[in-house]
Amino acid sequence: MKNLLLRNASVLTENGMIDKGYIFVKEGKIAEAGSLSDMPENIAGSEVIELPPGSTVVPGFIDVHIHGAGGADTMDATTEALTTIASILPAEGTTSFLATTITQDKQEIFKALENAADYIEHHNHPGKAEILGIHLEGPFINETRKGAQPEDHIIAPDISLFAKMQEAAGKHIRLVTLAPEKENGKELIAYLAKNGVIASVGHSDAGYEEMKAAVNAGATHVTHLFNGMKGMHHRDPGVAGAALLFKELKIELIADGIHVVPEMIDLSLRAKGTDGVILITDAMRAKCLKNGTYDLGGQEVHVADGKALLADGTLAGSILKMKDSLKNIMKFTGLSLEKTIKLASENPARQLNIYDRKGSIAKGKDADLVVLDGNHDVMMAFCRGTASYNQN
Repeated sequence: MKNLLLRNASVLTENGMIDKGYIFVKEGKIAEAGSLSDMPENIAGSEVIELPPGSTVVPGFIDVHIHGAGGADTMDATTEALTTIASILPAEGTTSFLATTITQDKQEIFKALENAADYIEHHNHPGKAEILGIHLEGPFINETRKGAQPEDHIIAPDISLFAKMQEAAGKHIRLVTLAPEKENGKELIAYLAKNGVIASVGHSDAGYEEMKAAVNAGATHVTHLFNGMKGMHHRDPGVAGAALLFKELKIELIADGIHVVPEMIDLSLRAKGTDGVILITDAMRAKCLKNGTYDLGGQEVHVADGKALLADGTLAGSILKMKDSLKNIMKFTGLSLEKTIKLASENPARQLNIYDRKGSIAKGKDADLVVLDGNHDVMMAFCRGTASYNQN
């Protein structure tokens, strides 16, 4: 693995923006980062990349909720599918992610878990987005708020079944979306919290008191806020209201302007602050492909005009790219680039408890780097120090 020296761009470090900076990458890690005027003279033996004026280097984005892209889906349960997803994501600035499942026949879920575990342990190579673990979305959800999750395969929360799933996944399940109001829901949340797995409320019809009990049991996350959940009402804040009120809960947002209108995204940021929001795509296999009909959990999804819909008009994931999510946040809320990047990099890294190695540009961390041009489009991306995308 060759050393890299990126020069002359603005660099968004852990300590703020450096106008004219450099980053020295050695053996896939950030060895030095700072102002070009302070760069040591002994940095040698490197591939030097002179970046154009107006460009900015930011930490790679982490998508904790993505099903697929480029015609591939986690539920395909093949090495090829996960390789396709991991290869295509750096073009939108995503350098690591959680492979996300969907409610499906139990055997299909087990196949996807076993495949993801095998990929994580044997195929997670630099130069592609790193699969950090698995997001188990369903099957422990509420059919009333199923969204695009197939109802036939929804089951009640089950600690014993989850334990078998985690075993099949090689203990790589990092986040679980479930409905706490279902029988044994709070018990599963407590089990997850005790075993270091993020318990996320989603596809849930819980009321405020049930949400309070979920938080007390150990829930710390809310899946795609406002979508697939009981909304706010002036006599019951519901899941959505509780998500905004409880500081213990980090919220996911699909910032495409379709799943959540811009005004509600702005409201969410005002309520949670920049520490409490994590940007996700919830993208399905049609991302990066043309309009047409695609599969999601055995259901036909029709993609047109930027929307992915089931036959009955239900939103079925998104085709959102993370780079566009950032642009939308800045447009919808007026947040600066620096603050917006935090929602896509630092916050998910902290939530996954991997901020010691990802989520910011700092000495010793993985060289997951994204170079943005003056319009905040992705020019280049590096995954653990290896070039993974170049728009030229």
